[in-house]
This record gives sequence, C-alpha cells and structure tokens, in this order.
Amino acid sequence: MPKASDLKRGMVVEVNDEPYSVKNIEVRNPSSRGASTLYKIRFNHLKTKQKRDESLKGDDFLKEVDCERKLVQFSYKEDDAYTFMSLEDYEQYAINSSDIEEDAPYLIEGQEGVVAILLDGILVAIELPAAVSMEITETAPGIKGASASARTKPATLPTGLEVQVPEYIEPGEVIKINTVSGKFMSRA
Repeated sequence: MPKASDLKRGMVVEVNDEPYSVKNIEVRNPSSRGASTLYKIRFNHLKTKQKRDESLKGDDFLKEVDCERKLVQFSYKEDDAYTFMSLEDYEQYAINSSDIEEDAPYLIEGQEGVVAILLDGILVAIELPAAVSMEITETAPGIKGASASARTKPATLPTGLEVQVPEYIEPGEVIKINTVSGKFMSRA
C-alpha cells in the first residue's frame, strides 16, 4: 500500500473502490509550524476517464490496484488510436489518443521501453521511460564557440514537441528529453 508521498505519475490506485491512474502530482509545503505537507493529486478514472482531484497528506495510504504491466513498443497511430505491441508475445493493444494526450508527444514509431498498464486485458494507460531520444527536425543553426551556458533556443522534434536546447545544438542531432519535466537532458 503506497503512501500519498510515494505516488508517481502512471501509478494505478484505488479511490473509493474505483481504479484511478495518477496523472499529476503537486506538492504543497504549508508555512505554518506543525502542518504536514499536502499532495494535490489529479486522478483519471481508468474506465470512465473522469478526472478527480484529491488533496492528501503525505502519510495517507492508498490501495494499489492489481493490474498487469507489460513491456511494449509503440507501433503506429491510426485515426484516433495508438497501437502498441507486446515485446513478449507480439499481441497488439490499442488506446484512444485522448487517453494518452500528455504522453503522445514523446512517442515515435518503434519507441521501446514503454510499459502498458492492462486492466482485465484492456490497455488503460501507459508509462513512458524516464527519458526518450529524438532527432531535432527544426532549430536555428548552432553557434560556433557557444558554450554550455544557460542561453537556449527552441527546437522542434518529429512529434511537434518543442523543447529549449543549448545554443550549440544543431538541426538533425539526436537529444535526450526528460518525459516528466519535458526538458532537454543531453545529446543522445
């Protein structure tokens, strides 16, 4: 049973006897003495897709839902659905694009390291790896002699995602992006 302070994006827990996945966590530290840290958590119902906001204390316990996790590869997007293939048994699972709209910019065809969360054999959510590598499709040319300073420029990736990269990065380079913060990490 995880505590509210142990929750991470993508975890599946039970709230009022219903399965919810954790979509967003906001930590609030009150300034008064003796007050405990509050965790404002946005949940998505796995079946109805309804959003639910809860404010929990760090030591509140939640029950984890028993669901199957499979390592999958992103295969393709067709119409309004993303299709993933299991790397173990090559079974395919589809999920509606609105269910993974926050994760979609980090998915390119052939993307591995994605974990599918299955509830009764149906794909209900995905967990992205901590970092993904993508090639820059468009950015201003690199500046000769630019150091790794805090100066950045925007770069567009194949999925349309835009990230800030250091000035020395060139178009066509492959970079690593943190999937939690959406920020540039390093060259791949």
